[in-house]
Amino acid sequence: MSLSIEQVMRVAGLARIELADDEAEATRAKLNSILQLIEQLQAVDTRGIEPMSHPQDVAQRLRDDVATECDARDAFQAIAPRTENGLYLVPKVIE
Repeated sequence: MSLSIEQVMRVAGLARIELADDEAEATRAKLNSILQLIEQLQAVDTRGIEPMSHPQDVAQRLRDDVATECDARDAFQAIAPRTENGLYLVPKVIE
């Protein structure tokens, strides 16, 4: 697939990008090379190949899941206007 100058100018207009004539030609060449690369990639037979989440076989280093703040629930509930069974009671706003 190859783009024409008119197609490049239309895409630039849709993207609200102003291109001069010489810029349009350079942009057309770059876009055509990208489309050629995509065509090459689509030509590769990938049947039977499982998709990868990452191109390298790496593992995420995870830190231990440790609480960093103390439990202040009782203190917060003590100053709340209304609580019941550990829950905050709020006025009904939907009829």
